[in-house]
Amino acid sequence: MAIASVVVGLGLVACTGGASKSAQGGSQGKDTVTVAFRTPNWILPISAPGFTQGENATFSSALYRHLYEYKLDGSAKYNIDTARSLANPPEISNDGKTMTITLKDNTWSDGKALTTRDIQFWYNLVSANKDKWASYRAGGFPDNIADFTVKDEKTFSLTTTKVYNTAWFVDNQLNRIVPLPKHVWDTDSATAAAADLSATPEGAKKVFEFLTAASKDPKTYASNALWKVNSGAWKLDGYVPGGEVVLTAQKVYSGSDKPKLSKVVLKPFTGDDAEFNVVRSGEIDYGYVPAAALDQRKYLESKGYTVSPWYGWSITYLQLNYNSPKSAPLFKQAYVRQALQMLIDQPTISKVIWAGTASPTCGPVPRKPGADGSADGCAYSFDPAKSKQLLESHGWKVAPDGQTTCQRAGAGPDQCGDGIAEGTPLAFTVTSQTGFAAATKTFAEIKSQMTKLGIDLTIKEVPDSVAVTPACKPTDANCSWDMSFFGAQGSWYYPAFASGERLFATGAPVNLGSYSNPEADRLIEATQFSGDDSSLKAYNDFLAKDLPVLWMPNPVYQISTFKSGLQGVEPQDPMNGMFFQDWSWKN
Repeated sequence: MAIASVVVGLGLVACTGGASKSAQGGSQGKDTVTVAFRTPNWILPISAPGFTQGENATFSSALYRHLYEYKLDGSAKYNIDTARSLANPPEISNDGKTMTITLKDNTWSDGKALTTRDIQFWYNLVSANKDKWASYRAGGFPDNIADFTVKDEKTFSLTTTKVYNTAWFVDNQLNRIVPLPKHVWDTDSATAAAADLSATPEGAKKVFEFLTAASKDPKTYASNALWKVNSGAWKLDGYVPGGEVVLTAQKVYSGSDKPKLSKVVLKPFTGDDAEFNVVRSGEIDYGYVPAAALDQRKYLESKGYTVSPWYGWSITYLQLNYNSPKSAPLFKQAYVRQALQMLIDQPTISKVIWAGTASPTCGPVPRKPGADGSADGCAYSFDPAKSKQLLESHGWKVAPDGQTTCQRAGAGPDQCGDGIAEGTPLAFTVTSQTGFAAATKTFAEIKSQMTKLGIDLTIKEVPDSVAVTPACKPTDANCSWDMSFFGAQGSWYYPAFASGERLFATGAPVNLGSYSNPEADRLIEATQFSGDDSSLKAYNDFLAKDLPVLWMPNPVYQISTFKSGLQGVEPQDPMNGMFFQDWSWKN
């Protein structure tokens, strides 16, 4: 998952000049590729709250392979990419509760065999430290495991507490397992030899604390011996905090998808202008085209570049803070959420601001990648007149271009609602990410529409909106935020099965706004147990109307542009994976 992702450009750029480098060869040589990429800041392949950005997932998966990889082309059972996965597909018991998994023959980069002890090590760490694991939700993995058994060095089994929808469990639970090098990491000291500390919960907490501390020290990423042993196709050869990252091919990589390049250089940029100027000069091999600069596509193609929109299995939304001491009483009123949603002109924003590279989000289940920009199927279309009527019918004095305030306090059907005092203004602050011109323009358009109904929207841009708008309690000092946007590249990229237990269930790990609805919880849980597609539809339809968030135009992950001599980039993974080992230069 990834909230926020690889840096992509979304701003208007005015440039002159032509590409000075050949589009058929690498800017640093035929064995190297340079990639526009935000600097990752988390290396431990156990996700941590506040570090769930997409660049961290890509970085981690380049170094440490997941038990299973997935693909959405409909060609494989449970969507498992058997070629990239470390294990064969699971064998399911007759009662549907036990999954037996057999590992393939693979090794760590130091030559040691990758075995079930490395799976057990991961399991012990997340079980003992689940409160610090960003993927954890109460009742989910590992709470839903009744028995974990290692049968031998190649085979282990998981027995669940209930009979789950197998597709959901394989796609949304087993996808989290990442074997860890127990023979190197099972220690609580940089000087002590690896031991067997993780066998007890107390020991597992000490080990996790040690590994977490090391992961919070990015300046040592390239030098720390911990990160020298990995299972991925790449090894870390250079790391500058906030700067360039260098990956080199892992020569002893045991996977079948061997790297074809020797080096991948990840280059961050301060903004769209800087990145796009470098693309135009030919000094980067893989980058992006800002949405507002898409009219320069023919120019880039004339210079030997391929331009390819990267469609995602994703949704985009504006997070609402239901625990905000100031705004929670407003957000908890369904009619307020509806009125606000009706002021977001998704089709026009998608077409004009995103240059047709976005499409409306209508609910929690993604639309088909590449869907058009119409709002067909959305429960609430753009309708300022209806929004005004809705507010007025609930006791608000709408003051166009002024300040709309509550005139009829109370909890009755024609009153503002519980907890909303007379004179309360409709005023909100939205926290968004800096560096994304299309996101800035999007909120300028939304602000304009809200102003027409006397709703005051303040736009606050920060480098990392995820970090500064955490899930919080009303008593927390940092719980003052109203709305948060981290969707310049899609707010949420789904695993293969698009259920919402991590997003919209009560207490879910990525439910930053603390939305809670018993009926939503019931429908989300139903998708985990029923193999019938109707359960997913029922969940989608309910949340599409209930508005746990405000649905926003969902942009492509990015408009990728790469030198035409670079092959293996396409097809681009809708689940946001980047497999640099597939890339190579044409001879």
